[in-house]
Amino acid sequence: MVIHNEESVKLPPLENGDRLTRDEFEKRYHAMLNVKKAELIEGVVYVASPLRFESHAEPHSFVITWLGVYCAATSGVRLGDNATVRLDLDNEPQPDALLRIDFGQSRISNDDYIEGAPELVVEIAASSAAYDLHNKLKVYRRNGVQEYLIWTTYENQFTWFRLRGQEYLCLEPDADGVIKSEVFPGLWLATNALLEGNLAKVLAVLQEGLNTSEHTDFIHQLSQPR
Repeated sequence: MVIHNEESVKLPPLENGDRLTRDEFEKRYHAMLNVKKAELIEGVVYVASPLRFESHAEPHSFVITWLGVYCAATSGVRLGDNATVRLDLDNEPQPDALLRIDFGQSRISNDDYIEGAPELVVEIAASSAAYDLHNKLKVYRRNGVQEYLIWTTYENQFTWFRLRGQEYLCLEPDADGVIKSEVFPGLWLATNALLEGNLAKVLAVLQEGLNTSEHTDFIHQLSQPR
């Protein structure tokens, strides 16, 4: 008979590069009270570093404000900030922001996590070398995230991917410098204003999108019985 003392049965902490099953990842994550953000991507653990203000915290707040205004005007759409998403057995990311449609392609589990792919995900990445533009992109594409937005802050670049078939294609701004979501009608983004830190203009352009008939029709569509 093997006897374990209390110290020996403590779960080891999450470390960058650990290769774990999703169940083992969740057990260790729940046991670590001092870890704010950890993700499982292709079976590999990534523990977030402390976040800087101008390269992450402020851009993150701009994105949440933009999406929050859209969500407030669009019944049937829900916003998540750093919500854990169970995509598949090897992938449990915690995206910086997401939009999901009630009764869409994801659901809320009994223990209050998202299961399946949200329709839209946003990540704030320090640079194009970040795993958000490589491993995560492949994972989101494979699992059917319809629109994937990445703000690489060191390069000051915003990329909006749209899933078409099995590939992500970049949505380009129109003549006015605005990108318009194909999944969430009325979700308009003045990309240059965002990159310049002009949140007032970002919200003004969004309001133009919210005033369109396409957005009104979308709200009506979401209100129909399922």
